[in-house]
Amino acid sequence: MEAGRSTLFVKVCGLRTERDVDTAVEAGADAIGFVFAESARRVDPDTARRLALRVPERIMTVGVFRDQPLDEVRGLLDATGVRAVQLHGDEDLAYYDALRPYGRTLIRGASVRGDVPRPGARGEDILLLDAPVPGAGETWDRTGRQLPGPGVAWLLAGGLDPHNVADAVRSARPWGVDVSSGIEISRGVKSPGLIEAFIRAARGAMPR
Repeated sequence: MEAGRSTLFVKVCGLRTERDVDTAVEAGADAIGFVFAESARRVDPDTARRLALRVPERIMTVGVFRDQPLDEVRGLLDATGVRAVQLHGDEDLAYYDALRPYGRTLIRGASVRGDVPRPGARGEDILLLDAPVPGAGETWDRTGRQLPGPGVAWLLAGGLDPHNVADAVRSARPWGVDVSSGIEISRGVKSPGLIEAFIRAARGAMPR
């Protein structure tokens, strides 16, 4: 994973249907996330594998976990074939190190409550900065906080939607963005139209 991208990296998370996966692929998503942690967006291994097989190799498939046993995570990686792991709990450096031999891109999901977490502190390839309650559709106050600088692989998340993502990209200047609740018509139910609108708005905010 190269930090020096010329275009915005867009991750669309919490997908559970063929329609939504196909929409995200066709709209130009760079990554598609499948949730294995406890959530209204959780998918079973068979569904995740079937959906992941629809995704071209150029697009990252991500399994999202939160404070789950290592053996469970390893088993789900084997069963589904996802190409990246996003850890959204209190997993320590040893946990990340244990997953590295599996050859997946490692994404650290960190909730911002005070100081901004330091990129790479747990050996992750990509840092995802989220609201205090991940997946709740809440934004977080970036005012006065020292965000990662240019060249650092980090994703902005938390309350983003088609209406506010462009302003967020212009102000925070992230390497990429992540969305889940902001493209839903009800909790856990995605809208193809909102998926397309989000990706279009996010990319449109990048300088040409």
